Amino acid sequence: MGTFGRALLLILVVVVLGGLIFVITWDIPPPTREIEVVIPDERLPK
Repeated sequence: MGTFGRALLLILVVVVLGGLIFVITWDIPPPTREIEVVIPDERLPK
């Protein structure tokens, strides 16, 4: 069971490192939708 455990641990480390590298290098596009919020006059300082 020792060899199987080491192989499983190695696969887990490779998957985690691969996912980490993917997230670090992923070029996420910024949001392009415009958001407009109406604030009532009562909430603004005088």
